[in-house]
Amino acid sequence: MPVEINSGNTAWVLAAAALVMFMTPGLGFFYAGFTRSKNVLGTIMQSFIVVALVGIQWVVIGYSLAFGPDEGGIIGNLDYLGLKDVGLTPGDPYTSATGVPLEAFMIFQAMFAIITPALITGAFAERAKFSTFLVFMLAWSFLVYDPVAHWVFGTGWLGVLDPGGINALDFAGGTAIHVNAGAAALAAAIFYGRRKGFGKEPMEPHNVTYIVLGAAILWFGWFGFNAGSAGAANGQAANAFVVTNTAAAAAALSWMFASWALTGKASVVGAAAGCVAGLVAITPASGFVEPMESIVIGGVAGVICYLAIRLRARTSVDDSLDVVAVHGVGGTWGALATGIFAAASVGGFDGLIHGEGSQVLDQLVAIGAVGAYSFIVTAIILKVLDLTMGLRVSEEEEELGLDVTQHGERGYVFDEGAISVPQFRSSSAPLPAAAPLPRPSGSEA
Repeated sequence: MPVEINSGNTAWVLAAAALVMFMTPGLGFFYAGFTRSKNVLGTIMQSFIVVALVGIQWVVIGYSLAFGPDEGGIIGNLDYLGLKDVGLTPGDPYTSATGVPLEAFMIFQAMFAIITPALITGAFAERAKFSTFLVFMLAWSFLVYDPVAHWVFGTGWLGVLDPGGINALDFAGGTAIHVNAGAAALAAAIFYGRRKGFGKEPMEPHNVTYIVLGAAILWFGWFGFNAGSAGAANGQAANAFVVTNTAAAAAALSWMFASWALTGKASVVGAAAGCVAGLVAITPASGFVEPMESIVIGGVAGVICYLAIRLRARTSVDDSLDVVAVHGVGGTWGALATGIFAAASVGGFDGLIHGEGSQVLDQLVAIGAVGAYSFIVTAIILKVLDLTMGLRVSEEEEELGLDVTQHGERGYVFDEGAISVPQFRSSSAPLPAAAPLPRPSGSEA
């Protein structure tokens, strides 16, 4: 007998999917604010085009690989290729209990599949060849995100839907999204190499207002990210909503106060980055912990992610927008904290402080497995692409900026009487004979 559609749950899941979709353009603004003005369009474009690219990949094959019937705990099969049998009614094992159509569940999960590779782009900002970038995003979605999503969210070997699995708790993506993206970002920062002038020239954020705007959009959209992962308009969704806001607030404060103590100034960028760190950390725990514990999770995240950035600055690794420090470190802490603070009264599972120390071990296995797999496979993808297509733009192109050289446009036009944007043809073609682009006073270009 068909399961009847629950209109309230369905409405909430669709609204949550829209909120999560809005996060990816918000991420584009957040990242673009950190770059120099000559790369603002290129950075926003990387997030924007991933919505389109992975949006198609997910419908054609990605959803089937991630949520199709299990093949040995590793990957889904191709039963749902092209959304075959993903219909307008609820279905096992994902939505029969909630009365949500499988198509609604599919599009909600699509937004997770979209934002995860977009997170990685911050690691190689300001130097990526756009054509290679497109291939990388597509390959990474196939080879890394889809299998990991199956392990954690589907019926794979790490998730709670596999009775014989590790039983790692990840309500909305601490391991599947943030540890995954953080490990990939580390590989990307290594393989793309340092930006021209890194460590020698100032590379300050060109637009802090974009950073705050992007962080605010992310904070807003994250309510759909976490509370929507309940899959229903219920008490667990309400709890996830509350702890998401609370952890973000705690992390914004803890990062701001930590940076204030060490630098003597209350940083606007620090408060914005802090809220994102708190959102990352609470993601896996949001359906399993109580509000007071979320203050601890967020507060710790703000401090350790800030310290991780300071530590990275002492190395030669050019993770341009500190994806590893925020998403890798924050996601790792959040996944571990889930195993510590989980309460059965919220999500049906107890953690360490409620007598289930084994849950911490399950979380550590998931962190290690996802992190190692993501780093290794990402490194292989990037090595192949570097040998075949080339990862980076030329030094000339990098000097001019990605906006002009990759897209033929400028993010800011300060002088309407200025020359047209030169049509930069290729890394081997001579530069146009036109006058150089204007550099307004104070420009990072």
